Amino acid sequence: MKDIIIDEFQEKVDEVLIRHVSILDIISKLQQTSAKTNRAVIKAITSCGCIKINADKDIIPEDITYDEIKNFKHNHIEGELCQTCKEKIEAEIGSNLFYIAALSNALDINMYDIYLKEYKKLSTLGKFSLY
Repeated sequence: MKDIIIDEFQEKVDEVLIRHVSILDIISKLQQTSAKTNRAVIKAITSCGCIKINADKDIIPEDITYDEIKNFKHNHIEGELCQTCKEKIEAEIGSNLFYIAALSNALDINMYDIYLKEYKKLSTLGKFSLY
């Protein structure tokens, strides 16, 4: 079922994309939507203030196992997105996904296949995939 949703999304993008069909347009729009996503997160911090960044160097003891490292890593985010900021960031991520689908279409790549390959890689390598 989930592959149908991804395939349908990719087909819908192909159906509605009219103005930016050049690979150059798609790549530049993908970069623009990524920048707008980053900007929306930054505005949540600097304009709204619903979240804050409190970043320090992670202190990881030398005598721990690889499995324990995650317990000492932090995302440096304090607070929670307000509804307005969350909706804005979701919209920007949605636009980014649109252009990822457009790029996939332009290059005749199936997004579901990408998800499957990445999932299999993560499942096989697990925490050793080093993401």
